[in-house]
Amino acid sequence: GFHLSGTVTEPATATEPEMTYKVAISFDRCKITSVTCGCGNKDIFYCAHVVALSLYRIRKPDQVKLRLPISETLFQMNRDQLQKFVQYLITAHHTEVLPTAQKLADEILSSNSEINQVHGAPDPTAGASIDDENCWHLDEEQVREQVKLFLSQGGYYGSGKQLNSMFAKVREMLRMRDSNGARMLTLITEQFMADPRLSLWRQQGTGITEKCRQLWDELGALWVCVVLNPHCKLEEKSCWLRQLRKWGEMDVCPLEDGNYGNELPNITNALTQSSGHSQDSLARPRRTVFTRAIEGCDLHWQDSHLQRIISSDFYVSPSYQREGESLLFNSQGQPLWLEHVPTACARVDALRSHGYPREALRLTVAIINTLRLQQQRQLEIYKHQKKELLQRGATTITNLEGWVGHPLNPIGCLFLTLTEACRLEEENCLEISDAGDSKPPVYQHVPVVTGSQEGDESYLSLALEVALMGMGQQRVMPEGLYAQDKVCRNEEQIIARLQDLELDPVLVQTLRKQCILLLEGGPFSGLGEVIHRESVPMHTFAKYLFSALLPHDADLAYKLALRAMRLPVLETTAPSGDVTHPHHLVSVVPSRYPRWFTLGHLESQQCELASTMLTAAKGDMLRLRTVLEAIQKNIHSSSLIFKLAQDAFKIATPADSNSDTTLLNVALELGLQVMRMTLSTLNWRRREMVRWLVTCATEVGVRALVSILQSWYSLFTPTEATSIVAATVMSHNTILRLSLDYPQREELASCARTLALQCAMKDPQNCALSALTLCEKDHIAFETAYQIVIDAASTGMTYTQLFTIARYMEHRGYPLRAFKLASLAMTHLNLAYNQDTHPAINDVLWACALSHSLGKNELAAIIPLVVKSVHCATVLSDILRRCTMTAPGLAGIPGRRNSGKLMSTDKAPLRQLLDATISAYINTTHSRLTHISPRHYGEFIEFLSKARETFLLAQDGHIQFAQFIDNLKQIYKGKKKLMLLVRERFG
Repeated sequence: GFHLSGTVTEPATATEPEMTYKVAISFDRCKITSVTCGCGNKDIFYCAHVVALSLYRIRKPDQVKLRLPISETLFQMNRDQLQKFVQYLITAHHTEVLPTAQKLADEILSSNSEINQVHGAPDPTAGASIDDENCWHLDEEQVREQVKLFLSQGGYYGSGKQLNSMFAKVREMLRMRDSNGARMLTLITEQFMADPRLSLWRQQGTGITEKCRQLWDELGALWVCVVLNPHCKLEEKSCWLRQLRKWGEMDVCPLEDGNYGNELPNITNALTQSSGHSQDSLARPRRTVFTRAIEGCDLHWQDSHLQRIISSDFYVSPSYQREGESLLFNSQGQPLWLEHVPTACARVDALRSHGYPREALRLTVAIINTLRLQQQRQLEIYKHQKKELLQRGATTITNLEGWVGHPLNPIGCLFLTLTEACRLEEENCLEISDAGDSKPPVYQHVPVVTGSQEGDESYLSLALEVALMGMGQQRVMPEGLYAQDKVCRNEEQIIARLQDLELDPVLVQTLRKQCILLLEGGPFSGLGEVIHRESVPMHTFAKYLFSALLPHDADLAYKLALRAMRLPVLETTAPSGDVTHPHHLVSVVPSRYPRWFTLGHLESQQCELASTMLTAAKGDMLRLRTVLEAIQKNIHSSSLIFKLAQDAFKIATPADSNSDTTLLNVALELGLQVMRMTLSTLNWRRREMVRWLVTCATEVGVRALVSILQSWYSLFTPTEATSIVAATVMSHNTILRLSLDYPQREELASCARTLALQCAMKDPQNCALSALTLCEKDHIAFETAYQIVIDAASTGMTYTQLFTIARYMEHRGYPLRAFKLASLAMTHLNLAYNQDTHPAINDVLWACALSHSLGKNELAAIIPLVVKSVHCATVLSDILRRCTMTAPGLAGIPGRRNSGKLMSTDKAPLRQLLDATISAYINTTHSRLTHISPRHYGEFIEFLSKARETFLLAQDGHIQFAQFIDNLKQIYKGKKKLMLLVRERFG
């Protein structure tokens, strides 16, 4: 039959009642061509009711009554029976059918109607004619709606996952050779091209978002798969080509390398600008995400050699042809396929995707045999050039097109094809483990089916080999942020897959063999002895290789990881050796170093590799030495070296066991290097680094501490050395931690004091106080430090610093020294008439109080300095008031006699201070009156009252004050309101 109809009952649930749905399905040549169901489901997949009815028909064919097409049944009826049939049919469905029945009756009775021009009538149960198109039912509108919805969510709410599952559905359709695969992909692409964000991104010149970029990549790769279908018709291919060209020509179409051309120019462009050619003659053609699919339309499968490769496992060259060079077979007679590698791999992907797994495997083996042969030949070429290349120390030979991060993902494709052939399908392989992650796949060795005698290889060892070959390929860093990011991402994806392989002896042998080849591979290997300055670094790959090899061949593991530590793009020096062009590389390729967008990530990977080696080398002095040298030679970022130092320290000092001295010394050495690197550059983490270093040196022991104290000048600034380093070393905690005996404590203290004095000499401003503190317990050192302060006081120090040290001296019980320093501080100070809230006022008051307490002579010595430095009337009157309240000399300096009398303001030294205070009040008054506003009048009158108190301390003070007031009235008579207030208060 061609039409299946039935009723499907959905049982009741706790919340929903039982439901019954009418389902109708049309099919033709084993494909479901249309479906309808009463549930009104809107999805790109069939609803459960359609699936239930189909399965019922498949599983219980004898339960489904098979009937003739309805046209046959009607043919057997007479006139009365037909009338009865139609009337009953209309009655059963009169609401839905009556209008249609009436319309058809009218048309049949009208002689010239369209219906009467055609012989016979349609029959939905009779099936299609042999020439009609037949394909699986696909709800196109639904596909459009869903893609549109997911795109509008911009990768949020799991829409990226949904779109990826639609792509997976396309791949599944291709594998089942369902012609709807290409149809569905076309619908998806149309919606992608209609995404309104594309024109927005293009106008703003910003790149497409990361999630969206990956979806576009998959879209491009799927089209390559579709057009490479080995059995598609020519007209299908030309139809796809027209579509792809149309999309590719739209200006919003995303470009293959990521952004909308706002990247910096490529190498050839950069060169043309300098050599005067027209800009466009060498410019790269515009490559969109569809360009590779468009190019794929030119490929065909008619090549007889290719056909033989994919159609037989036993295709070998006749034995008599195995001498000499051949482009079709290797020396064992196995077929080769010498096509551009990513293109050849795209063929493999197409075969795999279109449901030809055996053929895909055969082509994969031919490609790998070709790559092996190329690897051998490149090794031979390198052996001839080795001497010259090593002399130059660099190479210009490298692949401009890398396989890792390539839009067609060639290595990933070969790896998947090979591992899929080795997968052990467990009974419950679909069950998800507790963690919610699917379990890693389990592989077994499946021998390679081949026509040659050496049949001891497995597809699994080939998978490992090809992944290592591809990852180890030396290649130039591509242009643009997106392409560079993709290299890192693809590398991580391949490594994640490699980590699923359990390394048994067979795989270890493959791993070792390939690693040796990579180390010897010269300029064709990213791990060869010489590489191009712009080479993609191998740190991530080497970290995997190191960990994988370590249990089996430690020497090889270290050799490889140490070789990979380099990052030549950061070596600023041009390659040496070529005398004629000392910058022969730099001149050809303008330094693209600022355009390494992923440099930060690459440097952190370099650091990870170093950290992995340090951890593994714990306890092995020789290995640690070589790793340390590699770090010091290759890592250029202080913060990364600091991170390594911290890592080494953590590993060396486990909480539950003794410290490992070998690794601790490495941590210290790295820390010292960081100190030297950051000594003269600004680094926001510097304080943290200095503190950490002292902690590390303390862990290493007393000799390390003595060493950093003795060589402080190459590691720390004087301030750091005194306030952080020496202070921490001399702290109680450190002494307890090290449990030192007396001679050791003395040695440390002596080193700390020497450091303190050196720092005080070098930077007295910032280190003098710390130096004095550190030297407190040693009389000679303390005196030396004091002398350094005195010598520096006249030139290099500020009054704040001197006052601080003076107060410290008083606190330590050296009042006369404190007085001397306070006097020196006063000579640096200058307080203007209006600076009555200056922070130094407290210091001045303290200095005067100190002098007063020492005695008349000291007070007499400081007052001239005060008068010279302080011009602020209120401060002077405060000092004057304090000096007249008690008798001088109360500090009770031994060997001095004090009269115990209060001092008079009429005699020296207070007379000088009084005169200065009165004259400061007079000057300040005039200054204030030049620009006074009425709202300050009240405040000004209070100020004059204070002035009067000071005037009255003089013998003829009241006369002086009266004259002063008269003077004001005369000069400022214009300020009538103010003078009125003056008269009211002072007469």
